[in-house]
Amino acid sequence: MAEAGAHLTSTAVDEQPSIFEVLAQESLMEAVRPALRHAVKVLAESNPSRFGFLWRHFDELYLLLDVLLQNHFLSHCSASFSENFYGLKRVSNGRGLPARLGLCKSSRWRSLLLLCLVPYLRAKLEATLARQREEEDFSIRLAQTRNQRLYRAAVAAYPYVSSAWRAWIFCQQLLFVFGVSRTHSPLLWLASARLARLNAQDLRDLERKTSNGQKPTGGRLLQRAWRLMSQAAQGAAASLSLGVFFLQFLEWWYSSENQSTLKTAASLPAPPPPLHLQEDVQAAADKNNCPLCQKLRTNATVLSTSGFVFCYRCIYTYVKANRCCPLTGFPTELQHLIKIYEPES
Repeated sequence: MAEAGAHLTSTAVDEQPSIFEVLAQESLMEAVRPALRHAVKVLAESNPSRFGFLWRHFDELYLLLDVLLQNHFLSHCSASFSENFYGLKRVSNGRGLPARLGLCKSSRWRSLLLLCLVPYLRAKLEATLARQREEEDFSIRLAQTRNQRLYRAAVAAYPYVSSAWRAWIFCQQLLFVFGVSRTHSPLLWLASARLARLNAQDLRDLERKTSNGQKPTGGRLLQRAWRLMSQAAQGAAASLSLGVFFLQFLEWWYSSENQSTLKTAASLPAPPPPLHLQEDVQAAADKNNCPLCQKLRTNATVLSTSGFVFCYRCIYTYVKANRCCPLTGFPTELQHLIKIYEPES
C-alpha cells in the first residue's frame, strides 16, 4: 500500500506512470461501452415500444454521454474519466515543460476529439463491416453504383488499416516500456499530451478548484444553468465511478465464455410465444401467409427472436431497414433469420 501511494507524497516534478497503469485505465473505458450496450439491449427487449429507440440510437447517445463526461474531466482534472480514476493526469508533451495540472486549450480540444470521436467511428465501421459480411453470407447481390462500390472497397480495406493501427499501438507501447517514448498511445501523441501521476500539489489544486466552484460572469439565469450542469456532471461522474465495478461484472457475466458455462449447467425450456399481441396481428399471421405481404409464403424464413414465419425477401428487407421484428418489435439482426427447408409436396 505504501508503494502504491508513494507518488501522492513524492516531490518529483515529473513522474511517468507504469505500463500497467496506462493499460488498466484503457481497459476500464473499453469495459464500460459493452456493459452499457447490454443493459440497453435488455431494456429494449423488455419494452420495445418505450426503450427501442435507445437500442437503435445507442452509438449516438453514448457519444453524447461520452463527450459530456470527458469534457467535464478534461476541464476540471486535466484527464479523461479513466485516467483520473487511476490517479493520472494529462500534461503537455514537451521535454522542457513541467508536469503541471492543466492543459492548454488546443491540447484539451484535441484530446476531447480523439477520446470521443475515434471510438465512435470505429464502432460504426465495425458495424458496417459486420452488415456487409452478413449480406455476403446471404448471397444477395443488388445493382451498385460507383459510390457504393467505392464504399464497399473502403469497408473491405478496414481490417488491414485496423491491423496496421494495432501494430503501431504495440510498437508505441514497447517504446514506452523501454523509456524511448514518453507516450504509450498514438492518440496521446496526436493530442500533444502525455500521462503523469497526480502528486500532492495537484490534489490540493483540485480541492481548491472544487471549493471555489468556478462560475461564469453573467446573469442569474446563466449562473443557475452553469450550476445545474456542474452538479449534473459531478453526479454522473460519481455514479459512474461507483458503477464501474458493477459494469465490469456485467461484462463478465454476459461474456460468451460464461454464458456457455451457464447454458451447460442449467438449460431452460424454450419460452412460450408472446401473449400480448393484438387479435388483428394474430389473424394476419395465417398458417401459410406471410404477415408482411399477406400472400402465400415463398422461401419461408422464421425469425428466431419471435418465432413468426415470413417470406425471405420480405423479412430480410424489413429487418435490414428497421432491425426489429415487424410483429413484436423485439430487437432483431440479420443473423436471427433461419430459412425453413420444407419437403416438396
